[in-house]
Amino acid sequence: MPSPSWTAADLADQQGRRIVITGGNSGIGLVAARLLAGAGAQVTIAVRDQAKGEQAATEIGGDTEVRALDLADLNSVRAFAAETSEPIDVLINNAGVMATPLGRTAQGFETQFGVNHLGHFALTNLLLPKITDRVVAVASGAHRRGHIDLDDLNWERRSYQRWAAYGQSKLANLLFVLELERRLVEIGSSIRATAAHPGYAATNLQGHSGHPRVDRAAMALSKLIAQPAEGGAWSTLFAATADIPGGSYVGPGGRNEMRGVPTLVGRSRMASDVELARQLWTASEQLTGVRFPAEALAE
Repeated sequence: MPSPSWTAADLADQQGRRIVITGGNSGIGLVAARLLAGAGAQVTIAVRDQAKGEQAATEIGGDTEVRALDLADLNSVRAFAAETSEPIDVLINNAGVMATPLGRTAQGFETQFGVNHLGHFALTNLLLPKITDRVVAVASGAHRRGHIDLDDLNWERRSYQRWAAYGQSKLANLLFVLELERRLVEIGSSIRATAAHPGYAATNLQGHSGHPRVDRAAMALSKLIAQPAEGGAWSTLFAATADIPGGSYVGPGGRNEMRGVPTLVGRSRMASDVELARQLWTASEQLTGVRFPAEALAE
């Protein structure tokens, strides 16, 4: 087990490893990509805006590839997976949106649930036969305020609440890891599924809710208490590279998990609900048309 005072300076040599990170052009994703490339990894940043991705790649340096991926469109997700031919050591599902106004993805899913959960759900299952080490989901402490409504996952009957929708999507991330790890263990796969949250990190997620007052308050709070994006990326790096058990959840070890060095942290009771995780997985398969590739992994 790594040192309890782990920082990015303890990141192991990543030479010969290929890592795909969604949304690696900004925030904690950009920092994680830069540090992984600096440690020798071949990094692919999967981004919606390829021009911004190319600009970010100049900052990341090293052996960095930019590929187009729009998690709000399952056609884009399928194309990305189909065009991925080489093995992947680690897939980091980092991209996400937070507290956005009500919107719909290309397939009609509520935007936060569609991007933060369903897009990554489909991407992971489509890429699993090519993954050799682990899948990392970037969740959030906001999962504790989330609730999974299996009868209305896409906010078609409920009155939309942006923060409740965000909490649901982040809770879904943890339930996804719980069920993915269970399935991997069941078939005897060596792949691990882990999750991480950055604490309160200053990233471009704050200030993009579409509500001016909320944005101003979020930015002011960020300046007061948030840790830099680099510190927020430590949990992701730890979850992606440290020798920790499958199913682990990593977050900052400081007070209220807001900031500090990464360590294994707890999750809400609902995020540990095995039966709910199974039900959400079934619903996600039905919504995306993508299933767990058990036969391919067993070969």
